[in-house]
Amino acid sequence: MLSQLFSSKTRIKILLKLFLNPEVSCYLRGLSNEFNVSPNAIKLELNNLSEAGYLLREASGRSTYFRANKEHPFFPEISSIVRKTFGIDRLVEQVMADLGEVQAVYILDDYAQGCDSGLIDVLIVGAVDSAHLENLRQVTEDKINRKLRIMTMAHDEFEESRDVFLKRPHWKVV
Repeated sequence: MLSQLFSSKTRIKILLKLFLNPEVSCYLRGLSNEFNVSPNAIKLELNNLSEAGYLLREASGRSTYFRANKEHPFFPEISSIVRKTFGIDRLVEQVMADLGEVQAVYILDDYAQGCDSGLIDVLIVGAVDSAHLENLRQVTEDKINRKLRIMTMAHDEFEESRDVFLKRPHWKVV
């Protein structure tokens, strides 16, 4: 989907990384290593995206960090396109419909970092109908062509181990 809108694969990777989890800040060398792309290619795209206002640039010591500009008028649209690319929009809609008392939904690890590994780790906090969730998992996997690994936790249990989960790369969906 994004490859039809953008010809630069590097730009697509940057958009996926930063717009899937807008709280994440990245620096040039880190992105270069993660994407296995030359620093010059990354720099070109980061400069273009920040000059257009899609990314914010922040200097910290000798490094410059970039993150999605949530105040940009197109942020909601770009974020929506990115989520649709991963199929996360469908997953969240289905999780929230008739599952019970869902208090939070987190995407963990690879997808929270913007990496499409084919496996989406999901943490659902609340009291949910496990049988219904299993049915939704199977249907959603077929629709988005990715595997889902879903963990559910009661709110109290999550609060006790919150730091363990939130030290991992994460993106709070709900």
